[in-house]
Amino acid sequence: MIQRHLSVLALASLSVLVSACGGSEQDDIRAWMLSERNSIKPSVQPIPEPTKFNPEPYSAANGMQPFSTEKLEGMLRGAAGPATSSALIEPELNRRREPLEAFPLDTMSLVGSLDRNGALVALVKVGGLLYQVKPGNYLGLNYGRVVRITETEVVLREIVQDSTGEWTERPAALQLVEGNSK
Repeated sequence: MIQRHLSVLALASLSVLVSACGGSEQDDIRAWMLSERNSIKPSVQPIPEPTKFNPEPYSAANGMQPFSTEKLEGMLRGAAGPATSSALIEPELNRRREPLEAFPLDTMSLVGSLDRNGALVALVKVGGLLYQVKPGNYLGLNYGRVVRITETEVVLREIVQDSTGEWTERPAALQLVEGNSK
């Protein structure tokens, strides 16, 4: 029985010691955190003053109307002449069309390339069929002529009409597609 009282007394004194030590450490930590918080000064850049807005009076009588036919005619007259435009498309209309010109470029996929006698030949897949393409061949619906073939792409020069009806050149490319069965 005495032994039991001694163990209870030892346990009580141990818990008093532990609780006394814990409180002072927390006070020290709280004091340190408060001093650190007070020592930190944030650096905030001031917001610049907004620029002053000066309204301008609108005078519609001075300018040309935005949707007038005169403006459209002036734009069409100022564009490149039809001789330049027809010089681009004329040779394309007089040549024999190639089989891959019947398909849009977005239905074609480049699946690889071969080295034939030092020149790269592209392998283009369209509708389940595989075609060999070399520089000078035509692809797509926009008179796309193959300019260059690399291991990862086929670079084309297409001839398309712009918004004014003039024929212009634009670049296009077929990128290598890996693991896709189009």
